[in-house]
Amino acid sequence: MIDAAETLNLAGLVEYGDGAVVSRTLVKTGGGTVTLFAFDAGQALSEHTAPFDALVQVVEGEAEFVVGGETCRAGHGEIVLMPANVPHSVAAPGRFKMLLTMLKS
Repeated sequence: MIDAAETLNLAGLVEYGDGAVVSRTLVKTGGGTVTLFAFDAGQALSEHTAPFDALVQVVEGEAEFVVGGETCRAGHGEIVLMPANVPHSVAAPGRFKMLLTMLKS
């Protein structure tokens, strides 16, 4: 977790792991979570659903997202919305980092 009124380099808060997806929860409240992920090249999260809206911001690199059967690529500084209960997946052709904000309704 991070402290209030703290300035941090977002990309530096999680390191890549060889052949792995590494995550670090930054904020966890009753209203949702903010989690930073680092994907090594070739790693993925298989198709799944979540009961909450999820907003992804790509922090570093580029990834492929499939949301409700629609494929899109997003790179540094771009965002992707994954609505609640809609199947989605994430694939990393190269190393990339993303910030995932889960919003409970």
